[in-house]
Amino acid sequence: MTILLVVACALVDADRRVLIGQRPPGKTFAGLWEFPGGKLEPGETPEAALIRELEEELGISTKTACLAPLTFTSHAYGSVHLLMPLYVCRKWDGTPEAREHTALKWVRPQALRDYPMPPADEPLIAPLCDLL
Repeated sequence: MTILLVVACALVDADRRVLIGQRPPGKTFAGLWEFPGGKLEPGETPEAALIRELEEELGISTKTACLAPLTFTSHAYGSVHLLMPLYVCRKWDGTPEAREHTALKWVRPQALRDYPMPPADEPLIAPLCDLL
């Protein structure tokens, strides 16, 4: 079994809402909602990958000091086992825009379950609700 390390981020705005993005057509889990993030490149730390992914996916920039690890999820997808730490970020520069997602939404943590998500993302909701 291959272990795949992927990072995710819960961007939290001043109203304590969390940003989620809708996966585009043609990608695995198209139409489902997810936390921004992605795969690590060789030699990359999780924080560096997340900073890069936030810039690529949303056009925003942040710093390692603004990323706080909250929890992680571990989920098997066939022969690949996904390990995904979730970071919380409350400070960034720029306004998030949907560069790779079909749509973006700011959602109250308690309403996240109203948006269908990939199985690996679902366990991340409860710790976010506890935090916020």
